[in-house]
Amino acid sequence: MSQPVSPPPTSNHLETVVSKKREFSWQVAANLFVSFKYAWCGISYAFQTQRNFRIHVVICVLALGLSIFLRLKAVEIAVISITSGLVLALELLNTAIESVVDLTVKQTYHELAKIAKDCAAGAVLISACVAVLVAITLLFPPLLALILSAF
Repeated sequence: MSQPVSPPPTSNHLETVVSKKREFSWQVAANLFVSFKYAWCGISYAFQTQRNFRIHVVICVLALGLSIFLRLKAVEIAVISITSGLVLALELLNTAIESVVDLTVKQTYHELAKIAKDCAAGAVLISACVAVLVAITLLFPPLLALILSAF
């Protein structure tokens, strides 16, 4: 049985959710620089407000740093970069989906909102697990060889 959906939030509610109001955000960006500026605002927002995004960024930097330190092949570094980038991109999409769902249902519970949020989080989890498997596959053998050569 479906439950009634809450009406859209008022503009006062929106102003409290986002501290920096962006006028005319519904319009197409005037130029490419403005588009990149908006994209950077999204990345910056996620980094400042989303603990999991910060964790993923740190792990990504560590994995890439370790890849370079272990002198992995360029293809292997590229694979680690792509899987790490995918995790970060999905974390940004998860944040966007959660924000839109919260905007729609406000402070009420709705089963479809739960499904949307859970599925978005599940996508991040799957990508993170794949990234861990890729990192283990590519980083573990040379790291083990380095450790064994030290003894």
